[in-house]
Amino acid sequence: MMIDVNSIKTGMTLIIEGSLYQVIDFLHVKPGKGSAFMKTKLKNLRTGGTIERTFNTNVKFEKANIQKTTVQYLYNTGDTYYFMNMNSYEQFELNSEQLGEDRFYLIENMEVIVSFFEGELLGVILPDKIEMTVTATEPAVKGNTTNNATKEATLETGLSVRVPLFVEQGEKIIVSTGDGKYVSRA
Repeated sequence: MMIDVNSIKTGMTLIIEGSLYQVIDFLHVKPGKGSAFMKTKLKNLRTGGTIERTFNTNVKFEKANIQKTTVQYLYNTGDTYYFMNMNSYEQFELNSEQLGEDRFYLIENMEVIVSFFEGELLGVILPDKIEMTVTATEPAVKGNTTNNATKEATLETGLSVRVPLFVEQGEKIIVSTGDGKYVSRA
């Protein structure tokens, strides 16, 4: 389906020059002289890179049909991660290269969304925040209480985050999947 550049919205997925892009931001500009144009910020869904492009207002793009499916993360063996489709109970696997940094947020039996374009896996969409257990951290040193003092903590998936001094080993904490930072105690 073709779509006019004036009709694009944030989050929309388009095929531009054979590549698959998601619209991150856009701005319609009408200068005093000359014709109007559209400034866009686009994320390449295959490489993860972002670009800024300017288009004339008479340009049309093909809208990409992205399928999203809820899956459950089952387990991993080495660099292979196993998932199950929640509707068909079909199992499939992804490697650590396909998952990238998202693999550090996967906890067994967790539900995530997987996006596909014409059978090609584009990526995993994680919840905004997840609960994880601290497996290793140094004990807090008494008197070491400067403003916002933090220490390094390793979580159950191997993810390393900065946490406040009061967080101890074995505690459950909430971590943001967007930036990988500590949010609060669970």
